[in-house]
Amino acid sequence: MKKYLIAGLLVWLPLAITVWVLSWVLGGIDSLFSAVLSITQAVLPHSAYAFLESLRHVPGLSVLVLAAALLATGIFTANFVGQWWLSLWDRLIGQIPIVKSIYNSVKQVSDTLFSSTGNAFREAVLVQYPRPGAWTIAFVTGRPAGEVAGHLGASPTTVMGMDPRMDWVSVYVPTTPNPTSGFFLMMQRADVVPLQMSVDEALKYVISMGVVGPAAKSTGNGVPPAAMPAAASPRN
Repeated sequence: MKKYLIAGLLVWLPLAITVWVLSWVLGGIDSLFSAVLSITQAVLPHSAYAFLESLRHVPGLSVLVLAAALLATGIFTANFVGQWWLSLWDRLIGQIPIVKSIYNSVKQVSDTLFSSTGNAFREAVLVQYPRPGAWTIAFVTGRPAGEVAGHLGASPTTVMGMDPRMDWVSVYVPTTPNPTSGFFLMMQRADVVPLQMSVDEALKYVISMGVVGPAAKSTGNGVPPAAMPAAASPRN
């Protein structure tokens, strides 16, 4: 009986969690859409009230409106005029106490994570943490900069023949099964083992606590990474 209950749970649990997450996301979008409609009703004439009220009951309309708004915003900000308005908006927000601190922090993180030219979370690596001999998956988020780089003796670029001790990377070590919390570390590149797996595969590996492992990939000479000699690993 216990075996069958667990088998049934393994079938329905992923579907139930997926439905719950989608319901939570759609609920948030619907709440935002309802707030926008309420503000619009307060501004427009009373004759438009009935039409706007009917929009609340159209299934999926909030998702379509949000997608259209994001698409229109992206198209608008992709040209010179849109960039000018965006910089003007940033300066306006920058004049509001408290709000500017939150807005600027979120903007810097989002620009780093989602920028097509950024390197954050585009490489999965192996690091020894929390002690030598214990390995975990981490994600490269960039390089130490500013005062921190000066104290570490880190170099902003990698030059052929440079002392590897001068090459440092910033990594994020996620916790499991919740990868949204974790630890920020600065390590020498020589202590980091690059992985061929994608970031998505690495995240699945972390979230599943090692249950869902990625398929082994060739290193280019027909030898999987796990079969490479120990000399390829970083020093302890």
